Amino acid sequence: MDAALLPKAELHVHVEGTLEPELVVELAQRHGVALPTTDPAALRAARRFTDLQSFLDQYYEAAELLRTEQDFHDLMAAYLARAERAGVRRAEVFLDPQHHTERGVPLEAVFDGLSAAAAASPVSVDLVPCFLRHLGPDAALEALRTWLPHREHFVGVGLDSTEVGNPPAAYAPAYAVAAAEGLHRTAHVGEEGTAADVAEALDTLGIERLDHGNHCLDDGEVVARLRDTGTPLTVCPLSNVALRVVNALEDHPLPAMLAAGLQVSVNSDDPAYFGGYVDDNYRALRDVVGLTDDQLTALALASFDASFAEPAAKDAWRAEVRAAASAPLASPTAS
Repeated sequence: MDAALLPKAELHVHVEGTLEPELVVELAQRHGVALPTTDPAALRAARRFTDLQSFLDQYYEAAELLRTEQDFHDLMAAYLARAERAGVRRAEVFLDPQHHTERGVPLEAVFDGLSAAAAASPVSVDLVPCFLRHLGPDAALEALRTWLPHREHFVGVGLDSTEVGNPPAAYAPAYAVAAAEGLHRTAHVGEEGTAADVAEALDTLGIERLDHGNHCLDDGEVVARLRDTGTPLTVCPLSNVALRVVNALEDHPLPAMLAAGLQVSVNSDDPAYFGGYVDDNYRALRDVVGLTDDQLTALALASFDASFAEPAAKDAWRAEVRAAASAPLASPTAS
């Protein structure tokens, strides 16, 4: 098989970031919203960014078309169908409930729509709602209180949106409540921010996983800490290129992370905006960065290691990876 299609977990994907232009057009028509163009190709061509904020502006604008339970169902169903073709067996999917509820969308519509689509998929799915940094720590704590009555729909919390100017420690109260509720904790840190921010997140948020974390490599002590604690990093190579975190894929720090002994998984982040789903990221690492099939297999195994799934399920998926990796691999093909 194509090594990019090995069984894998995807641990860093934002469901709103899977909103393809075709579905944008469909949702706009559904809700009577006028678009600058109804040509999906033109909408896709406009998805070009200079930094994180230029992406977030488009991301949140498109997400405003998500209004009903059916909208959220259709969004998740489309992502999971594509993820299944990419070899994804387990998906831990980020969402931004605050962006929807502040527009008057009922929280039930968000959770029920996403969960219904997940229940119908062969992919094992859990949701991880994220606090929006730009709304502030008080809003994060209040949001968590509104999410908890829907606890059956999610397994953890995350932290995303604008990193610069929003230090991790400010969100410690919300993370303390999450920990007390038995929720898993992860956070976007070290994409725009610094290695010091990574250390601060480890010190104050009690995170079990680090999302992105590129700039951890700027501080050897932080690297040693991540390695010694086994804290996984969910790395998103094509996203990092699209947002100018790195100048080119050849410059990506993933090989250095592996050489430093860090636990790394490969993920798509916002694939409808960054031109690549998780299998596309694997192929790019093979074809451009030069990772071997053995290294891709190790990354697939690490993705299950870092997941929040039950141990028995992890064992079964890892066995599936090893069986697939031992089979003859097909010649590389484009997705």
